[in-house]
Amino acid sequence: MAKKSKNERNDDLRPEYELGELLGTAVQGKYAERYREGTNLVRLAPDIAEAFPTEESVNEALRLVIQLTRLHTKPRQS
Repeated sequence: MAKKSKNERNDDLRPEYELGELLGTAVQGKYAERYREGTNLVRLAPDIAEAFPTEESVNEALRLVIQLTRLHTKPRQS
């Protein structure tokens, strides 16, 4: 699907609103390819992003949570 130019966009905004100003530096369809691939995108809160600045650090922490959950939910053997 070809992208429409700014002049070709058919939007429902009021004439007094300038779409370019509203979008600022936003990029339309920035994550579209990842979405089609089935990648899960999660937006982290600023404090969490500061504690886990890389994709790998987030994944490592979540794997630890999964392991701890499994340990906690295993039935105890007598």
